[in-house]
Amino acid sequence: MSDDLQSLIKEMRQCRLCETDMERAPNPVFQLSDTATVLVAGQAPGNLADTTGTPFNDPSGDRLRDWMGVSRDEFYDASKIAILPMGFCFPGYDAKGGDLPPMKRCAEVWRNRVLAQLPQLELILLVGGYAQRWHLGRKAEKTLTATVANWKSHARDHMFTLPHPSWRNTAWLKRNPWFEADVLPELRRAVRSALSAG
Repeated sequence: MSDDLQSLIKEMRQCRLCETDMERAPNPVFQLSDTATVLVAGQAPGNLADTTGTPFNDPSGDRLRDWMGVSRDEFYDASKIAILPMGFCFPGYDAKGGDLPPMKRCAEVWRNRVLAQLPQLELILLVGGYAQRWHLGRKAEKTLTATVANWKSHARDHMFTLPHPSWRNTAWLKRNPWFEADVLPELRRAVRSALSAG
């Protein structure tokens, strides 16, 4: 790993920019290497990811790994797969018990700096609306469903638009069977191709 990326990671782990706005102490959770060929761009760590310090270390992660067609060992091989959420820390819960949105300051301060240090990326998985809006900009549709439904145009740019793999989206998956039938086989092929390029 380059000295520049090592230095940046150290700086990111010490970040306290949002400390006064968070329920818990800052605990940046991510996985980076400048040799990674796949980037998982998520939202923010959930409770289990925060408490264990491991991204997607929960049932959502199990579902995401199944979608990608990778094993747990492959997923946590930082030399192959980078995991960079829009917000590095668990943002806390809303009044209904759901996770709050990622802290906006995180992407503003860190995201472009990190992406500049990942030169080998072949594929970016945009998991959820926050990542989609940031990475796609004006190419994002008005709704997540429309953005995911337009997956073919984004795949041409080496990006896949995915809903969040949370159990809360199980009803969405049932309403949109085309996602499993059409998107997942292509996603798995693209992931396997990108991993073999490393």
